[in-house]
This record gives sequence, structure tokens and C-alpha cells, in this order.
Amino acid sequence: MSTDQYKTIATPAEGILYKDRNSKFIGFAYPVKNEEEIKTILENIRQQHKGANHVCYAWQLGMDTVSWRANDDGEPNNSAGLPIYGQIQAFELTQVLVAVVRYFGGTKLGVGGLISAYKKTAQLTLEEVKTIKKTIFSTLAVELDYSSINPVMRLIKKYQLQLLDQSSGARVRYRLNVPRNKAQEVIKKFEAMKGVDVNLNK
Repeated sequence: MSTDQYKTIATPAEGILYKDRNSKFIGFAYPVKNEEEIKTILENIRQQHKGANHVCYAWQLGMDTVSWRANDDGEPNNSAGLPIYGQIQAFELTQVLVAVVRYFGGTKLGVGGLISAYKKTAQLTLEEVKTIKKTIFSTLAVELDYSSINPVMRLIKKYQLQLLDQSSGARVRYRLNVPRNKAQEVIKKFEAMKGVDVNLNK
């Protein structure tokens, strides 16, 4: 995958059921932006499944610098969260939360059985969702003289840059989104133009 793209899921999946020896495992997957959103979703799942024995989950955020967490929620260490996280990695996803609710069916599955069941539920859940590739953008602040509008607009059109906003006063100001792997190339083009100043917004 190119350095300006990442893979995530387009829509949530909820209520994907897997059974093993009377234990019920129910899978959920959500596209997420941040930890605050993850916390809210997990609280909602716990509210909907107050009678469940465990709500185990894993998530991953970020593109270059990745943060992730795997939670066993009372199951034996590494028997639930990590198998779920392994499926997030297997599907090469980020910006995603996968949770599995377990209702105990009276028969202990053992650590190996739990690993298998949580992995399978996560896999079935992620197979239900549509995955999409998203582009990572850099934002440019461009300030220009009115005489430079036409060449600047031609460059915007050529590189299919996204115009986020514009303002005008003594000079014209644009904020533009550019695919990250094209940012330096586009900046050089702008810098070569007379009457144009460009800065990369961090």
C-alpha cells in the first residue's frame, strides 16, 4: 500500500454470532477516530449486554505511529484481546475497534478453546464488513497575489487538490489538502511561482 493510504472499515458490523459448547460469542466491529469514541462504543455495548460474562476487545489507531490495545476483560491472560487484535492485523486494518461479548454456556473451553473462539468471532465479524482504503492528506496554506490566481488554480486542478477554505484581502489565501506522498512535489511547484507563498501545516 502506498505511504499516503491506509485500510479501515467502511461501516460497523454488529451481532455476529459464534457458538462453542453452549458459550455464545457475539462480535462487533466499528470504524473509529480516537480513544474517546472507543470508550463510548464499549460503554454502549456493555449497556446492551449487561448479562454478559465478558466484553473483550482490541483496537488500533494511527497510520505511521500506531497505538493499540487488547483487553481480556477477566478471561485468562492473552486468551481474548490478543486473538482479536491478531485479526485486526491479519486484515491489515487501522482506525478500528473489534469487540466480542461472551455469554458463558456452562462448559469451560480452556485457554486454547478461548483463543480459538475469540479469534474466530473476530474473523467472522471482519468478514462481514466492507474495507476501504483512505488517503492520508497533508494540508497546505497558500498565500498569493491576485495576479497568480490562474496558474495556482491550474496547479490545483492538475493535482486534484482539495480546497478546504479560501479568504481574500490584500492577498488570496487557500487551505488545500494534498495526498501526503505528493506534498513535497506540489510545494516545489508553488514555490517556483511568482507571488506565491506556501507552508505545510503540521
